[in-house]
Amino acid sequence: MSGRARLAVCAAAASIMAACSLLPLTDSSAWIVQALFLVVIQSSVGALARRVPLARPLTILVQAAASLLLLTLIFAQQQAFLGFLPGVGVFRHFGELLTAGVQDVSQFAIPAPVTTGIRLLLVGGVLLIALAVDALAVTYSSAAPAGLPLLALYSIAAGLAGGGSRWLWFVIAAAGYLLLLLAEGRDRLSRWGRVFGGPSGGSPAAGYAGGASAFSRGSGSDGSATAPVRTGRRIGAMALGIALIAPAALPSLSGGLLAATGAGQGTGRGGSILAVNPLVALTDNLNQPDNRDVLTYRTNAKTTSDLYLRIVSLDEFNGEQWQSAKRSLTGIPAQLPTPAGLSPQIKTTEVRTNIAAAKDYGQLWLPLPYPAKQVQVNGRWRYEPVGRTIIGDRGQTTSGVSYSVTSLQVEPTAAQLAAAPNPSANLVREYTAVPDTLPAVVKQTALSITKDATNEYEQAVALQNWFTNGQFTYSTSVSSGTGVDAIAKFLKNKEGFCVHFAFTMAAMARTLGIPARVAVGFTPGTPQSDGSYTVGLKDAHAWPELYFEGIGWTRFEPTPTRGSQPDYTQDPTSANSGSTTPDVPPRNNSAAPSASASASPTCSAKQAQQGDCDPLAVASGSGPKSGGLWGWLLGVTGGGVLPALLFGAVLLFVGAAVVIVPLLPLLWRRRVRARRLGQHRVLDAWRELVDTAWDYGVLPDDSETPRRTVARLIREGGLGEAPAQAARRVATAVEQALYAARPHPVAGLAADIHHVRDGLHHSATRVTRLRAALAPRSAVRLVWALSLRWSATTAAWSAALHRASTAIRRPARQTR
Repeated sequence: MSGRARLAVCAAAASIMAACSLLPLTDSSAWIVQALFLVVIQSSVGALARRVPLARPLTILVQAAASLLLLTLIFAQQQAFLGFLPGVGVFRHFGELLTAGVQDVSQFAIPAPVTTGIRLLLVGGVLLIALAVDALAVTYSSAAPAGLPLLALYSIAAGLAGGGSRWLWFVIAAAGYLLLLLAEGRDRLSRWGRVFGGPSGGSPAAGYAGGASAFSRGSGSDGSATAPVRTGRRIGAMALGIALIAPAALPSLSGGLLAATGAGQGTGRGGSILAVNPLVALTDNLNQPDNRDVLTYRTNAKTTSDLYLRIVSLDEFNGEQWQSAKRSLTGIPAQLPTPAGLSPQIKTTEVRTNIAAAKDYGQLWLPLPYPAKQVQVNGRWRYEPVGRTIIGDRGQTTSGVSYSVTSLQVEPTAAQLAAAPNPSANLVREYTAVPDTLPAVVKQTALSITKDATNEYEQAVALQNWFTNGQFTYSTSVSSGTGVDAIAKFLKNKEGFCVHFAFTMAAMARTLGIPARVAVGFTPGTPQSDGSYTVGLKDAHAWPELYFEGIGWTRFEPTPTRGSQPDYTQDPTSANSGSTTPDVPPRNNSAAPSASASASPTCSAKQAQQGDCDPLAVASGSGPKSGGLWGWLLGVTGGGVLPALLFGAVLLFVGAAVVIVPLLPLLWRRRVRARRLGQHRVLDAWRELVDTAWDYGVLPDDSETPRRTVARLIREGGLGEAPAQAARRVATAVEQALYAARPHPVAGLAADIHHVRDGLHHSATRVTRLRAALAPRSAVRLVWALSLRWSATTAAWSAALHRASTAIRRPARQTR
């Protein structure tokens, strides 16, 4: 291994060893393996660029470009063009991840979970430090300043991490830096030759005499260290001292990841943060002094009495509280799967709803009509399949979000619910579980209420009607406890609000063996004169959902004076007997969205075509629809025509580059061949012969004579008799041109070159033929030429700058 390669390896190792000091900050060390892999690739790219060789700034630029491609493949592959080429979307995604990572850092306690944002901060930061170290120590051959980025990396980690094992990471980081210094010193010695260091106070002759042993052992004849070794030790001691003192001098930081373990807002292992409790938010909303609007929507539903905007489902009851089970999240699919348990025999109506959230309404869950079939929303959102909820990711909230939802209005009949078969045993086991501490009065009351029921549907209707028969009082001033004691107190005092009604009915249904859970969200809201609906804070609501096989999760409404009871729970002879309040008025024909752009008086057809409408002003099917590539571009760029055109131009350029760049060696080689053979000059023909042989695997050797070169070409290229004679004629012409007193013009050299090329092509393997055509080895001459031209240009710039600075510093000639 050469000295420069050894130095590159040590630079990469020093960066990773310093990065190990970040390990105590996270609860997982998998990211360091990823960082190691990327640093190795980045270092290898730098080694190849220096071997070409490329100019120093160009080497660093190539490494940075390779690092960007690697980060794109890992963190933004879906946003990249062709899966790996970075574009506007990639940089936007990186910005979002970095913002989310900074937010995570401020929220999590040490050791923090490695979220995507934190992982990008860690891996990208280590990659950036490794690039700086490689550039300073290897590309610019100055290892001592490379300690500064390593020191910065260690100081950040040491200033944030706590515990008594900090010294271990200091030793590892220091060892990496010392390793880099020693490798750099050895590389300098290998490039400059023997360094003579005589004994202290000795004569130059003594130093010369002991030079060989001093070089071999790293010491002078009296055993003292040579100057490079002494300098390296001094630099190392100074840097290590600074690294030890600097963390102690850093100002203390507190809060989240910047605090010691347990100081952040997180709870549990890894500083996990509990999401905002939807029940607490619901209670706070209902007790607000004013009914501030938080949502506005338009829909083509014939009636909105069943259009509850569901936020989240609570399916676990541990005796203390109802909560959502922890489940895995996925990306939002283009079409949400069919709701669990819904049979094709059940009548459904597809409804389109456009919703806009107020700027000052920000929470994690996206309010949706249930069951949603398709959701179109911009931002960072994830899908939870079991509860069919949309959850914000990496700090995404509903604040100011506009979105469209296609949902189903499920319309089962009482007969279908009564005839529902038994659900699966696993579903029954999960959704009928109640804590052992649940008071016996809950089940006893449920059995008493449903004693005359003959099936689970009649039991559910009996429970709903019992809560709405006038014995209970609706009041938001009651404590919002959700545990078993709160349920028992509610049954005794018969006073509470939607939380108590929903939780108690769900618990009772579970004691009867009916799968049940609780949904939290909003009632349909209030209709407006322009055909839209507004939803206020006081429309926040909770209701039970019971499961019936063939219908799925079915809404019930036990809370008096709130919402509306579904039609399938009503007595056919008296549809409104179980409801204490009238339903929300149905939409009239004038308010229903039409297929034209003039869906409401607030948005004309011309405004819709020009894109000047409010997001809620155009309902489903209104306005022009763009499809194909242009529609995709408008969607990616947010609907702007100019950004779409610019982005389309960028895509076209990138696509052309993807097609053309791989063909550049082939095109360049053909152009060079045509130029050389078209000039009818012997030496140009000879260069073409040598490069053609090189393309087919016969390496050039400038130390050989033309005759020996042709002999080796015939032997290694496997040329037949005719191509061999053509090659010999070219060699003879070259010898005559170089050595004859009066060279004679030679004809037919271009034809001879073509004969030799055909012979090499005929005897080569298929792989060699493809490489000679698509990636000819001789194309490296173009890289060499560009490198030389770049070096000459930079040298000219440096000379011009030097002359200019000299002229500026030169004092003006004084006159007498």
